[in-house]
Amino acid sequence: MNSLPQPYHALIIGATGTLGSAFAECLNQDPHCAGVVGLGRSTTPPLDLGLPNTIMAAAAQLAGQAPFDLIILATGVLHGEGFMPEKTLEALNQEQLLATFQANALGPALVLQQFLPLLSANGVMAVLSAKVGSIEDNRLGGWYSYRASKAALNMLVKTAAIESARRWPHKRLVALHPGTVTSPLSRPFRREARAPREAAADMLQVLDALRPEDHGGFFSYSGERLPW
Repeated sequence: MNSLPQPYHALIIGATGTLGSAFAECLNQDPHCAGVVGLGRSTTPPLDLGLPNTIMAAAAQLAGQAPFDLIILATGVLHGEGFMPEKTLEALNQEQLLATFQANALGPALVLQQFLPLLSANGVMAVLSAKVGSIEDNRLGGWYSYRASKAALNMLVKTAAIESARRWPHKRLVALHPGTVTSPLSRPFRREARAPREAAADMLQVLDALRPEDHGGFFSYSGERLPW
């Protein structure tokens, strides 16, 4: 990461997940990285997107280590115990909608609230979203909860970026689409996909190449700007 201050400090939220651990592995091998702090449900302090108090407590505890030059929120839920992506309106149920929105939008909103202030003045914060959250790109339908929650996440990122530009003019905040990666999230739908380490490396290259005008954008792992 040559675009960040040298040396730089990184924070990965969702560090015990497939992509979070891949990001941490890449960054730990970067000689310019002075250290990587990882947060997740089983870390100390813990951070659980379903428990708002843990988000606030983790931010308060890490405030003494701030600022961080790179913050990545590497979380997301597509399916879980007892539910799979809905293909029809008849399949919708409130419990699944609430669980998916909590993980993909409501929890991340509080992460933005608590952790964007901990980003350094010229730092980068990236939130993992998904191309299926693009309203303009939606041509197949289905996957109601996931699509809608990621669309909500995209709006949260865009809105926070507008506020951030006024309050902290040089911070950069973007949404990233990682592509289909071999993980528990994708396994029921595609057994062979890109390796997590490859996906993480690609996204770090995208972040390293960000320009000031890219603040508030939505990008694919290839660097392509995606429609909202």
